Amino acid sequence: MKQTSQINVDLPKIVGKGYGHFWRSTNFYRVVKGSRGSKKSKTTALNFVTRLLKYSWANLLVVRRYSNTNKQSTYTDFKWACNQLKVSHLFKFNESLPEITLKSTGQKILFRGLDDELKITSITVDVGILSWAWFEEAYQIENEDKFSTVVESIRGTLDVPDFYKQITVTFNPWNERHWLKRVFFDDNTRRSDTLALTTTFRCNEWLDEVDIKRYEDLYVTNPRRARIVCDGEWGVAEGLVYENVQVDEFDKEELFRSGNYKLCVGLDFGFTHDPTALVAYLIDDQSKNIYVFDEHYQVGLFTKDIAKMISDKGYASSQIIADCAEARLIEELKSEYGIRRIKASRKGKDSIMAGVSKLQGYQITVHPSCTHIMDEFYSYCYQQDKEGKWLNKPEDKNNHLMDALRYGLQCAESSGWLF
Repeated sequence: MKQTSQINVDLPKIVGKGYGHFWRSTNFYRVVKGSRGSKKSKTTALNFVTRLLKYSWANLLVVRRYSNTNKQSTYTDFKWACNQLKVSHLFKFNESLPEITLKSTGQKILFRGLDDELKITSITVDVGILSWAWFEEAYQIENEDKFSTVVESIRGTLDVPDFYKQITVTFNPWNERHWLKRVFFDDNTRRSDTLALTTTFRCNEWLDEVDIKRYEDLYVTNPRRARIVCDGEWGVAEGLVYENVQVDEFDKEELFRSGNYKLCVGLDFGFTHDPTALVAYLIDDQSKNIYVFDEHYQVGLFTKDIAKMISDKGYASSQIIADCAEARLIEELKSEYGIRRIKASRKGKDSIMAGVSKLQGYQITVHPSCTHIMDEFYSYCYQQDKEGKWLNKPEDKNNHLMDALRYGLQCAESSGWLF
């Protein structure tokens, strides 16, 4: 059962190269891990728009870890795809939900988050069947069970010759220990009926010279990170500074009410190339637990912007330990913007390794909403000598939130630690 609507555009020219197998696949699982700039999200949106116009029985569920991230990402990608294909007039866009409806048939593109995966399982559609799901940025999904719960909601069948169900998964890889590797990429454990691909920025013919040079420079400045960011390969766990980190949900209010935890807020300054990085977490010295629940990671912030960010997050009255190298910024935040409890970190001899060693003694749990700090945890490594031997000193890379994490430790003791 196919619709008569035709897309009168040069589809190969719009889609470009590198995704032929992906575009044609009807495998139950269609999985793409890719480097940054590999156009996987844009290609997926283009693919689904053409498929919805072709198959009048199809409806699509688009899933991200948190529902409020769909509007700025997947929903916008679909609007872009409809414009590229010159079919926007065929769809009704409801940004408040968000939701997209094909006017002629009533088919739906529904956007949901895994904030509560059980609510997703009860979704129904008026026309056809909920036949497809797209998990975007699936790396943020902390365990296989959350993913499988939603997959199980793609059920039922239709008596049409071209009917198929499909789960599409797209993500940037970071650490080889993630469940996605075992479930979709390892030969001995991967799920059946899976097409698993790796794409890179090289298949994106629309990147400009500045973008391409930025990626290529990584091979010189940070080869380890280039494997992930440029080649789309799994981050290697070997040499990681922190092996004591897990991603899981938790109730920070409940932890705080227990009376065992202290609030720590650390701040590392940046501007043009480096981000300003803030991290907030709860620490219990008795149980040796740290729970990271909030972060900020942004370039180009002036002092007034940093002050507003701190106030908006509710930390204007909290003790904040900031990088002592920026004494002028600290004084401005304190005297001109009312962030009165901000203090400079105190650094002594071997202060980096002292702070690292202290943090290694805790079990660190990161809330899944804190994606930037997880990126750093999974790429913050020890240095190697010319013979490839590991040194007891972290690389000075991918460490803006790592530094803020160390500074924050000083909040936990009134006497202050020399970190």
